[in-house]
Amino acid sequence: MSFVEVERRGDVAIVTLNRPERMNSMAFDVMVPFRDELRRLGDDNEVRVVILTGAGRGFCSGADQSGERGGMPNTTGLTGVTIALRAMELLDEIIVTLRKLHQPVIAAVNGPAIGGGLCLALACDIRVAAESAFFRAAGINNGLTASELGLSYLLPRAIGSSRAAEIMLTGRDLHATEAATIGLVSRVVPDDQLLDSALETAASITRWSRPGVELTKRTLQDSLDAASLEQHMHAEGVGQLLVRLLTKNFEEAIVARKEKRSPRFLD
Repeated sequence: MSFVEVERRGDVAIVTLNRPERMNSMAFDVMVPFRDELRRLGDDNEVRVVILTGAGRGFCSGADQSGERGGMPNTTGLTGVTIALRAMELLDEIIVTLRKLHQPVIAAVNGPAIGGGLCLALACDIRVAAESAFFRAAGINNGLTASELGLSYLLPRAIGSSRAAEIMLTGRDLHATEAATIGLVSRVVPDDQLLDSALETAASITRWSRPGVELTKRTLQDSLDAASLEQHMHAEGVGQLLVRLLTKNFEEAIVARKEKRSPRFLD
């Protein structure tokens, strides 16, 4: 049985963490194939948008607490401490890979996103939540830190430092409606409409220029680390000029408006 399923809907790939009996927790026999699928999708030029979701009633419950976490690859001869370091590197790589994919990634959060599951959702570009979804920075609840897998970097940038500190330090549950109110998710939809809603968003993205979409994703992420507004505007300008001068997209958009039709971007 595969613990990670990929379904193609035209130019959209739906990636499902598929271990519902464990709430899609981050065991290595789930995370290793998940990392590999993300790498493959990044090289698949037919895929324009990726949707990430979970099977069953959970998105991802974070660390696997069953004691059956599967095996870390390439650990022969390593001590427990070094294996733990390799394990953290693997999980870090997944977060970075989600961020670096050419394609925008939509998290369709279908239930609890706890600990590392919250981190996975934050690594995606857009988050849509089912009514039953909730989020928890669970490290603090387990006697550890709440800071893991980029959480203390991404969460304050998504919702502000005060809200992020309160959620991370208290370990409380953040339910879908509140998550939408504070901007953690774009919207909340009924559970049975979640995937359709994510697919609608994907379709709204795929009709636009491929380099336009990819550069927009890149500049949005680069803005988080920009040293100044002026520096970032220079980077934005280079991307804008690249698409403007090397494609006929702008001209096509003007003609399409005059002809009252959807534009056909051929880049």
